[in-house]
Amino acid sequence: MRTILNVLWFIFGSGFLLALGYAIAGILCFVFIVTIPFGVAAFRIARYALWPFGYTITEKKSAGVASAVANVVWLIIAGWWLALGHIIAGIALCVTLIGIPFGIANFKLVPAALWPLGREIVAKP
Repeated sequence: MRTILNVLWFIFGSGFLLALGYAIAGILCFVFIVTIPFGVAAFRIARYALWPFGYTITEKKSAGVASAVANVVWLIIAGWWLALGHIIAGIALCVTLIGIPFGIANFKLVPAALWPLGREIVAKP
């Protein structure tokens, strides 16, 4: 079922466009040397946005104060815009019965968009 939902997400649920947007943001972050940690986080979110079903976000135990400070900067600059976009898309997708799983997948992307550093994406058992 996860594979079917991921394929439908990729085709109809804008998974490809989300992943492409996060990947482009990651490339831009790598151009500016200071923002490389944000680029790594953007690529991690891009992978999660491409295939969200069957995966979940967990906090890294090794994340320290630097990632928390960087997350505050991310939240101010880009995080709340991205999270708002995922919330609006999730609500719009939940209007139809078929779109509910895709809306839930957008809601799962909100924490990653708000606070991406110090998190990792793991497969569900």
